[in-house]
Amino acid sequence: MSKLLVLDVVGLTPRLLAHMPRLRALAAGGFQAGLGTVLPAVTCSAQSTFLTGLPPSGHGIVGNGWYFRDLGEVLLWRQHNALVGGEKLWQAARRDRPGYTVANVCWWYAMGADVDWTVTPRPIYRADGRKDPDCYTDPPGLHDELTAKLGAFPLFSYWGPGAGIASSAWICRAAEHVMAAHDPDLTLVYVPHLDYDLQRHGPSDPRAAAAAAELDTVLAPLLDAASDRTTVVLSEYGITDVSRPVDVNRALRADGLLRVHTQDGMEYLDPWTSRAFAVADHQIAHVYVRDPADVPAVAKLCASIGGVATVLDQDGKAAHGLDHPRSGELVLLAEPDAWFTYYYWLDDARAPDFARVVEIHRKPGYDPAELFFDPAAPGAARRRAGLALLRKKAGLRYVMSVVGLDAGARAVRGSHGLLPADPADAPVLLCSGPAPAGARARPQYAATEVKDLLLRLAQS
Repeated sequence: MSKLLVLDVVGLTPRLLAHMPRLRALAAGGFQAGLGTVLPAVTCSAQSTFLTGLPPSGHGIVGNGWYFRDLGEVLLWRQHNALVGGEKLWQAARRDRPGYTVANVCWWYAMGADVDWTVTPRPIYRADGRKDPDCYTDPPGLHDELTAKLGAFPLFSYWGPGAGIASSAWICRAAEHVMAAHDPDLTLVYVPHLDYDLQRHGPSDPRAAAAAAELDTVLAPLLDAASDRTTVVLSEYGITDVSRPVDVNRALRADGLLRVHTQDGMEYLDPWTSRAFAVADHQIAHVYVRDPADVPAVAKLCASIGGVATVLDQDGKAAHGLDHPRSGELVLLAEPDAWFTYYYWLDDARAPDFARVVEIHRKPGYDPAELFFDPAAPGAARRRAGLALLRKKAGLRYVMSVVGLDAGARAVRGSHGLLPADPADAPVLLCSGPAPAGARARPQYAATEVKDLLLRLAQS
């Protein structure tokens, strides 16, 4: 069997590939194809489809997060692999080859997966509230191997206003180390860099092309290190230009459907008593409706909100492979130039304190404003960040209050989640070798076909 390196270069499209000569050269001896995605076209859903061959209705990952009805909580960016249903790629490979070894370097739902080597971002959450950069590895000794060689995982360049190339460079060098030291049969590597400036500035901005060229350089040593393997490069989605944030939860609240509770003057979403609320996830939103009798009225209200293009009911969800119990009773799709905020408060003075910080686990929805220092007062936000860093270095508690609210939302220029309208902005698949034995390269692969393609490549 052939050894495989599978790079998930998130956000890679034909439009960006034009600025990445090293990646283009990869396919010179192999092939390039279009790659279909899933709805929602977001990281957790797409990766789970690649690895199981199932749509979200089969593996259950209906977004980057959802409302956990049994807990009564909205939770995003969970990490336990048991959340993903279906047979995984490596489990299928082991049927034919017991002992097939696998390394997962930062693909999502890594923790608890039955692979041989795991590396995934995992901060140190200290008892006094501080959060320090670090990673989780299995086996545990891999942590010290990597940090001794590469330093601590650069968490603050992985997400937030400081997100940039350093995190992708660390991940690529970690993958090189794992391949050299342990020689897995399958190495999965997630490379996030293109997510950042494309969401900040949009794919039409020259900074998007610059980000692609910068990443191409960082990928080169990893590609060289994998010269003895078949390398597959794929992407989950393409990012497109947007200009309109859409506040679904504020509309639901104005109609009396969403409720909040108040503590210390701050308002918190109350999912237990709300008749309807939305979990926003880029350009899609799951709307959870407590009473089935309210669904038609809530659907009508959502359809009237500016920026909402489509309201999927049960039949609509089934048509798109989203009919899973974790989905909302309704799923909203945005207009192409719009995206959904999670905001539910009507007065910024009553927003919860976590709204102004990078806090991916407490916010009941995705917040791309975390990629900016508050655009309403960037200088003041940077000064607050500097003071917070001084307190952190002194071992004191600190709050990195740098994220803008409505001003931050209005600054976002790129988003994703919808099915692509233009092939130039769709995901792409590259392979360093020929099509697998008994098959031929095709112009297009569906996301649900990636698992089978990788299995065939491994067997060739």
